[in-house]
Amino acid sequence: MSELRTFARISLPFASVGFINQASRIVVATLGPAMALEFGLSASGLGVLAAVFFAAYALSQLPVGLAIDLYGPRVVQVALSLVAALGFALCAWAPDPLWLGLGRFVTGIGIAGALIGLMKANIQWYPPHRLAAVTGAGVFCGAAGGLAATLPVQAVLPLVGWRGVFLGLAGLAVLAALWPRLGVPAAAPGAKALLRRPLGAEIGEFARIARHPTFIRTMPAVALLSAQVFTYQGLWAGPWLRDVGGLGDGARAAVLFCYALGIMAGQLCGGQLASAMQARGMDAMRLCYGGMAAMMVVQGVLIAQPQGVVPLSLLWFGFACVGSAGPISYSVLAQRFPPELTGRVATMLNFSMLCLVFLLQMVIGLILDQWPRTPSGGWDPAGYSWVLCLTVSLQALTVVWLLAGARVQPVTDQGGRR
Repeated sequence: MSELRTFARISLPFASVGFINQASRIVVATLGPAMALEFGLSASGLGVLAAVFFAAYALSQLPVGLAIDLYGPRVVQVALSLVAALGFALCAWAPDPLWLGLGRFVTGIGIAGALIGLMKANIQWYPPHRLAAVTGAGVFCGAAGGLAATLPVQAVLPLVGWRGVFLGLAGLAVLAALWPRLGVPAAAPGAKALLRRPLGAEIGEFARIARHPTFIRTMPAVALLSAQVFTYQGLWAGPWLRDVGGLGDGARAAVLFCYALGIMAGQLCGGQLASAMQARGMDAMRLCYGGMAAMMVVQGVLIAQPQGVVPLSLLWFGFACVGSAGPISYSVLAQRFPPELTGRVATMLNFSMLCLVFLLQMVIGLILDQWPRTPSGGWDPAGYSWVLCLTVSLQALTVVWLLAGARVQPVTDQGGRR
């Protein structure tokens, strides 16, 4: 089977779950003002609403990674997609913020295995040097959900309301469960049967991963790079564009559309570049390091509070594009562990990233609430500058950690490469 046919038959069904994942992350940034108006939510309240989604996402990572390693991505993804559909339905019918938060929590569980399921399926069906490329292409397709949650959602919002949007997502989640169930083979040709061990031994592998020097050294940088992208995409980019950029609903949705395009471009091009680097014997983690440096530069420009739809579209496109090196690094790092552990490696990275997203979502809201609300009901631009200074400082600390780890001990993977 050609790589293109394999991608269409195997990767695309799992990418459809990624579509739901991306849409569910971003939709609050578009629907947030309407929900805040109906339920009277403050900045910190809106932050908690977004954070509870990522809290559920994070708490589900380790058990989902273990389940995918033990039972395969198809079985796990079908079940989780149906859970996501339930979460969207709860949001659509929520009578108050408590039920809305519950719906977001259930949704966070349902989409918890989107990236990991795609990676695990790709590891089973493609040679190692093509993993970054096909995973990047799969995430590129899934990231179209981010596009759908911006301008298209903004366009239909007056017609169906925010509750109708959540009902539509529930229907899509059901379809995302049916596609891999009906179209993906149960196992790759020539796949070896998994050696069943006691559950305690399988759970104990998480400690082995956590002690690995490569994981210890690189996790903070990779996790924070991805966390910043999803923190702003999931909620705070929209308010920033309103309060700092001075943009109305239509212009704000257009910039968020560019943000989603940046993620797609970064995943597609970054994945191809990482695979090309690996094919030439180069360390593909250098792509992540370059993304970190570029992210710090973009944030420095945003602190200066630039104005205008075109400059802001370019800046937030760049912010998302360079930050997309983080998820690509998952597939690179996972190859440094035995194949039966790749689901757990990726979910431990994702768990670390999502814990950061949860904290950042809440901390940003708390920082913004330190200033009085503006006459228009937004938040003071000075608060956003303090937030960006915080994230730049955190990223600088991860660079120091990387450099210190490189000096203390050479890190090799299982193949002996540096």
